[in-house]
Amino acid sequence: MKIVVIKYNAGNIGSVANALERLGVECEVTDDPSVIRQADKVIFPGVGEASSTMKYLKESKLDKIIPDLKQPVLGICLGMQLMCQWSEEGNTQAMGIFPQKVELFRGSVKVPHMGWNSISFNQDSLFKGIESGSYVYFVHSYFVETGESTLASCDYGVRFSAALHRDNFYAVQFHPEKSGEIGQYILKNFIEL
Repeated sequence: MKIVVIKYNAGNIGSVANALERLGVECEVTDDPSVIRQADKVIFPGVGEASSTMKYLKESKLDKIIPDLKQPVLGICLGMQLMCQWSEEGNTQAMGIFPQKVELFRGSVKVPHMGWNSISFNQDSLFKGIESGSYVYFVHSYFVETGESTLASCDYGVRFSAALHRDNFYAVQFHPEKSGEIGQYILKNFIEL
C-alpha cells in the first residue's frame, strides 16, 4: 500500500510521518502530482497560516489536484481548514471540498485553543473502536463551523467541527499524531479504510 503525505509550506509533516512509522506504515512525503494521484491513501497535514499556505497551494497547482483525488484523503488541522469553503484567517478562499466556513474563536475563551479536549461523534469508520467522549490534542485559533459534513464535534466556547467527512474526504481539526493511543487508532483506521 502506498501512503503519501503531501509536502508543502506547512509544519507537522515530519511528526505525521513519524506517527505512521510507529504504526509500521511507510509513507512518501512529496508534492509530485503524479505520485500523489497514484497513492492508495493521501494525508494533507498542516500547521501554519491560511492565506499564505493557500497561495503556495495555488502556485504549485495542489489546490486543483487535492479536490480531484478519488482515493481516501485525510486533512489535519490547517489541512482540514483549507479543505473548507472559506477561512476568516486572511479572508481566504479555500478549496471548497467541505461547504463549511472557518472562523476565529471569540468571547471569553483563551486563543489559541491548545490542549486535550473530548470529542463527540456517531460511530464511523474513522472512529472504529474508539468511544465518543475520548480526548484528543488540539492547537488552533480558528474553528470550522458545524454543518452537513460534521463527523465529530467539540465544545470550546462554541460547538465546532472536530472532524469532517464527505465522500472520500476525511479531515480532523485535532492532531492525531500528537493524540497518543487514540490518535494512533484514528490514523490506523484511516489507513485501513
